[in-house]
Amino acid sequence: MAEKPWSGRFSEKTDAAVERFTASHAYDRRLYPYDIEGSMAHCRMLAKVGVITTAEADQLVNGLADVKQELDQGEFVFSDSLEDIHMHIESRLGTRVGEVAKKLHTARSRNDQVALDIRLYLRHETRRVIDLLKTLRSAVVALAEKNDDVIMPGYTHTQRAQPVLFAHHLMAWYEMFTRDQDRFVDSLKRTNVMPLGAAALAGTPYPIDRPYVAQLLDFPAVTANSMDTVADRDFAMEFLAAASICMVHLSRLSEELVLWSSSEFSFITLSDAFTTGSSIMPQKKNPDIPEIVRGKTGRVVGSLMALITLMKGLPMTYNRDMQEDKEPLFDAVDTITACLDITARMIPEITVNREKMRAAAAVGFLNATDMADYLAAKGVPFRQAHECAGKAVAFALGKGKELDQLSLDEIRQFSSRIEPDIFDHLTLEHMINRRQSIGGTATATVRAAIAGARTHLASEKTE
Repeated sequence: MAEKPWSGRFSEKTDAAVERFTASHAYDRRLYPYDIEGSMAHCRMLAKVGVITTAEADQLVNGLADVKQELDQGEFVFSDSLEDIHMHIESRLGTRVGEVAKKLHTARSRNDQVALDIRLYLRHETRRVIDLLKTLRSAVVALAEKNDDVIMPGYTHTQRAQPVLFAHHLMAWYEMFTRDQDRFVDSLKRTNVMPLGAAALAGTPYPIDRPYVAQLLDFPAVTANSMDTVADRDFAMEFLAAASICMVHLSRLSEELVLWSSSEFSFITLSDAFTTGSSIMPQKKNPDIPEIVRGKTGRVVGSLMALITLMKGLPMTYNRDMQEDKEPLFDAVDTITACLDITARMIPEITVNREKMRAAAAVGFLNATDMADYLAAKGVPFRQAHECAGKAVAFALGKGKELDQLSLDEIRQFSSRIEPDIFDHLTLEHMINRRQSIGGTATATVRAAIAGARTHLASEKTE
């Protein structure tokens, strides 16, 4: 049985059931590259300030590199007697380099060591999420650009409301995912702060050089308060909050893809490569990918709730409860990266059924608002114009016609201000292109938005 790092205080061995209950290496082992990277930087700093010799630092760094190689190659042996990845690495280092391994932990605690590992890990994963969001946004813009003349119904309350360009609808998704990316970029600033040196909670009496460690690990700043440093998981909660909002957006997009690919809509066709069939119904082509993405949203939101609930009652500073921060964080990272990746792959393979979309936009009185606007432009107060258009809709319903199918005499009975040019105002193209306000669905406006998005994407730096 491996010796515990705190064994000097205890006269009895830890119960095997306790070892099993407290062990976290089954999931925190994914932190090993960051743990070793941090330990190497710590060794270099200890040598720089004279706490250990340069030769000892070299020996420790080389030993850590050997341990990393074992972990990389899957040759490392784990044991519940060494509860976490940090103890496993330190113990294995001892078998490789001998007594000098006991100097590795000088001037640090597992409290600030764990905080460092999580920050290094989350910094890497946040940058990956940002890159995936950029890929997804690019895919959305490309689909919009390819279909910038397709007209579809816009909806409120899941009811047809007014015609819009399909590209305009897609660019709404672009805006949502751009905000998501901005949130991750912003949260990265608070993740990317170096905690090592806080020790257990009070700092350390050793003459450490925290800025030097930050430089070695590419952190732009160090944490300001040792107690806050080891107690803080705000950065992880912030990541999970951003991830939850992003997953809500992915879920809303997925819901529309599910609806649009149904026989009732037939607005789009999902590629066979991103759908599945039925085990009993040969005709089925199921939108499983967006359905699964929609379903996985609950996992990420649940991870946020788990961590917030975990932290809400903890006094300063570190408490063992905080061991439970990793599983929800890891699961959320795995989930959102998988969902972003598969969605970005699926979007370019969508086939747009433009005639179906246009036909849906041409019925259901989507031009009623434009009739009211036409009358308002002729000097009729808008509320009165709204009433006239509503009466015209009721009349047309009774005739089984659309507004633009009524005769001039039929439609003029609702207002003497109506002239023959009314029918020009009720066409889909006219309705689309009248809406030239900033952010509107007019063709020129949407094409400008697409061009702006292209420029923005090209200018973005990789984090």
